[in-house]
Amino acid sequence: MSLDFLITSLIVAISPGTGVLFTLAAGLSRGSKAGIVAAFGCTLGIVPHIAAAILGLAAVLHTSALAFQILKYLGVAYLLYMAWATLRDRGTFQVQQDVTPRPAGRVILSAVLLNILNPKLSIFFLAFLPQFVSADDARPLAAMAELSAVFMAVTFVVFVGYGLFAAAIRSRIVSRPWVLTWMRRAFAGAFAALGAKLALAER
Repeated sequence: MSLDFLITSLIVAISPGTGVLFTLAAGLSRGSKAGIVAAFGCTLGIVPHIAAAILGLAAVLHTSALAFQILKYLGVAYLLYMAWATLRDRGTFQVQQDVTPRPAGRVILSAVLLNILNPKLSIFFLAFLPQFVSADDARPLAAMAELSAVFMAVTFVVFVGYGLFAAAIRSRIVSRPWVLTWMRRAFAGAFAALGAKLALAER
């Protein structure tokens, strides 16, 4: 494993996306524990894409327009649903000192679905991982699996950082209801924008 791989992985993990947005929302609305659970769920959602890349299934998405479009629009629909739910359900996106914890399983499921329903991730890993595997490596699949594990660890650490940061500043929002209102609108708009971006994505 090279330093270049670690740096590239860190840059990819830090880059804003659906996972970062979801983790920030969880930390802001429910605190540090929810932020960590969301980070775990988002990291777990990477596993199917990495497995697809290692097994070559991502190539199917790349060559089959129908398969790509079906998965893409499922992802778009889910992102738009997240935007609608965030804007509508004030109980779910709520910042209070004492708030009923959201079941961890539900948070993880939402996070996993956000990542699974994004076909671009599989294609990204198909292009990303092989760059760091030597052409003369005797065990290329094992090497890709090891790199994938490191990438997931980096992603989890970065996302936990996002979640804890969000939880740390949530107390400043409790006494400012108008901040919560605009924050909810901003997150809803961001989910909708990510959905629109995915809808326009090409293979």
